[in-house]
Amino acid sequence: MVLSILHRSTGVALAIGLLMLTVWLVLIATDSSAYERFVALINTVFGHILMVGWTFAFFLHFANGVRHLVWDLGHGFEKHQADRSAWLAITFAVAATAAFWWCVT
Repeated sequence: MVLSILHRSTGVALAIGLLMLTVWLVLIATDSSAYERFVALINTVFGHILMVGWTFAFFLHFANGVRHLVWDLGHGFEKHQADRSAWLAITFAVAATAAFWWCVT
């Protein structure tokens, strides 16, 4: 149940992140001074928290989507299997986020 709520929440977060990506791309193409202000905002602690959060949201949404695909095939419906796959999705999201930011920085 918690992962269902997180899946919806990460979908909303990814939609907001897509808007931010669009703003970033528009600023690159149009206004260099506004782009520099935007980059300065992203390079703050708050900006880094947003970026890490969006990365985590992406990986969790992805992993839970794969989990749902497995369910669509008719597997993993028993309580212990569903619990195990939920923890696997969360663990994957945390590890993938950490690995991504370790590689980027």
